[in-house]
Amino acid sequence: MAQSNVSLGVYELPTTYLPPDDVPTAELASLAPGVREAQRTTTIPSRPLLGAAPLARIIPEDVHSALDYSNGLIVALAGLSARTKAARIAGVALGASVIFVSLLTDYRMSLAKRIPIEAHEVIDHAFGVSAIAAPFALGYAKRDPLAAVIHVAAGAVTILGSLLTDYRAVRGAGRRPRRA
Repeated sequence: MAQSNVSLGVYELPTTYLPPDDVPTAELASLAPGVREAQRTTTIPSRPLLGAAPLARIIPEDVHSALDYSNGLIVALAGLSARTKAARIAGVALGASVIFVSLLTDYRMSLAKRIPIEAHEVIDHAFGVSAIAAPFALGYAKRDPLAAVIHVAAGAVTILGSLLTDYRAVRGAGRRPRRA
């Protein structure tokens, strides 16, 4: 039997240059060595939002991506099952916007890498605040309490998740080279 010289192991993925000031964090050390090394060498770390956020980089970006899609779906379904028109419109609009943004973000679990990861982080915070405020601003908090609780919870989870995510870009869309 002929032996192939082609190998598709994790350690043989093409690497992306990481600037010297980007040191893997202690949180990444808890991941399996192969996953940690593949993530560190094949992606570009995000610049911190306002120089401070994320607070801690303990949530891998793939987990965050899955949470984005599930939060969008949950908020949209809560809206579709709501009794009031305001809750239905808010739920569908908020849920669809999260899914749409996630599909276009520069991370692995998207269809097109059009939105830079730093912009996605800002959009996550805006979605979280909007989802928390919607039941009160649109007046369905008392008339549709289940939809309101789901929207507020999804908003809070999104903000907390964004503050703890290790954001990394696949292509580095819209990046300016760092100066040495």
